[in-house]
Amino acid sequence: MIVFDLKCGNAHVFEVWFGSSEDYEAQRARGLVNCPYCGDGIIEKAAMAPRVSAKGNTTAAPSQSLPVAMPDQTPAPAEMKAMLGALARMQSEMLSKSQWVGRKFADKARAMHLGETDHSPIHGEVSIGDAKALQEEGVPVAALPFPVVPPEAQN
Repeated sequence: MIVFDLKCGNAHVFEVWFGSSEDYEAQRARGLVNCPYCGDGIIEKAAMAPRVSAKGNTTAAPSQSLPVAMPDQTPAPAEMKAMLGALARMQSEMLSKSQWVGRKFADKARAMHLGETDHSPIHGEVSIGDAKALQEEGVPVAALPFPVVPPEAQN
């Protein structure tokens, strides 16, 4: 598996996992890589810091998957609330242009990936194991940042 930071024509930067560099190139060439924020299909690799392993004869300090914010860089509570609100609005806007497929998500995403059905934005439920299997097959999937209430459970 390889992870790329990608950027769309609208300057949204997002992270996507692929089976290999060749998988990324093939999916991009077929128009399967789109921005999860705006749906833009004009995608390029964003600048990324290389992952450099420690020398074999040294002990590396434990790495962290998220950067640590310095006290002067920590957003104020009002700023954090505004950022989360903006993220929630973006997710809501994306979902309004996407079809809820419930527990059929893995089957429908796989069928689109294999060219058995037309491509369209979908969202639904999938187990972690099924999500990993989809990623390993090169199916572009991503978790949503906020929970989604299924339409049948809404008031």
